[in-house]
Amino acid sequence: MTNIVLNVAVLVVLLAVSFPTLRRLRGMPLVWTVVHLCLLTAVFDTLMIGADLYVFDPDKILGVYVWGAPLEDFAYAIAAAVGMPVLWTVLGRRRRAAAAEGAA
Repeated sequence: MTNIVLNVAVLVVLLAVSFPTLRRLRGMPLVWTVVHLCLLTAVFDTLMIGADLYVFDPDKILGVYVWGAPLEDFAYAIAAAVGMPVLWTVLGRRRRAAAAEGAA
């Protein structure tokens, strides 16, 4: 299995599970977060690959690079940008519900 197949599968599951919460969140902050994390990924992955901190197996990647970072690496930035606000919202909602039960 190549990295892109695994990344797409994880992103599809994440979006499917997160959709009820995502549709209630404002879109532009999420988009800006994705853009900024992808820019940071492009810069720092390029630097880390250039410093030989890690190497990708050419058989596992598509071979498409953005700057020096393989396309597959951007899935992690997208997953973090989508997953963290969803977790924050869901866990915050549970915490408020637990606090309301304790006060009652």
